[in-house]
Amino acid sequence: MGSSVLGLWERLRGVPGGEWVFSWGFAWKAPYFRSVRPRFVQVGANYAALTVRKRRAVLNHLGTVHAIAVCNGLEAAMGALAEATVPPGKRWLPKGMEVAYLAKSTSDLTCTAETDPDAWEAGPEVPVRVRATRADGTVVVEGTIHLWVTDKKT
Repeated sequence: MGSSVLGLWERLRGVPGGEWVFSWGFAWKAPYFRSVRPRFVQVGANYAALTVRKRRAVLNHLGTVHAIAVCNGLEAAMGALAEATVPPGKRWLPKGMEVAYLAKSTSDLTCTAETDPDAWEAGPEVPVRVRATRADGTVVVEGTIHLWVTDKKT
């Protein structure tokens, strides 16, 4: 997908079923994300959002969305943001993730990722703020994914 992520999102989002096609393609390119079946609702420079449905395959023994499934959704949002935002000639790699589990994930979740535009030029470390929110607006997980941004090898 590479730097074409934003262009692909822009082309597909206005087409009936386009968000589903984009989400499926994104998870096909990065197969681990298929486990949470992300459904992207917004992709842009410095911001991405997706939903993760509360369904049996992602539940823990308490009947809530498993913490690692939530983190998987957050990382998918971060990946779309990074692909849509990384400057030309640069590449990114996740360097680490710090999250706090704040409440039970008892519903479908919205996972968001956000960066400050200046962070991409200041690099090489770019902090991405991530948050998962329940349908009632309660934040269930919040944290930062740290990216390492370097020049592409030629």
